[in-house]
Amino acid sequence: MRTLLGAAGLALMAFGGLLLWGRSTHWDVLIWLAGAVVLHDGVIAPLVLAAGLLLGGLKKRGLLRGALLSMGCLTLIALPLLLRPLPTANSSVLPLNYVRGLLVSLAVVAVVAVLTGVARWGRSTLNSRHQKRS
Repeated sequence: MRTLLGAAGLALMAFGGLLLWGRSTHWDVLIWLAGAVVLHDGVIAPLVLAAGLLLGGLKKRGLLRGALLSMGCLTLIALPLLLRPLPTANSSVLPLNYVRGLLVSLAVVAVVAVLTGVARWGRSTLNSRHQKRS
């Protein structure tokens, strides 16, 4: 199954490359892909590794990792609109303040993570007290 999926992926990539090569924008795409590799290997991967090293000593780090992963995904989704907002002919197409929206979304994830952590801590404290009485 893995070989079949890999072959299908390679075939689709080759087909996409053939479609792209006939257009005049193929150099722009190659530059964009090279930039994506540099961004990933030079910025994103070191940040993830540093976060992993910092979180490695924590006992219950799953909740924090989940919150950081969610925040990273939210940031990556909003990044294109934050870095290069496109002008539109219709002002109602993208009327929102995306910086504020991203910050509110990140705050919601942080609050939910803290509340979940507090609830888990409270539940474990109650369970340990209940077990000591028994």
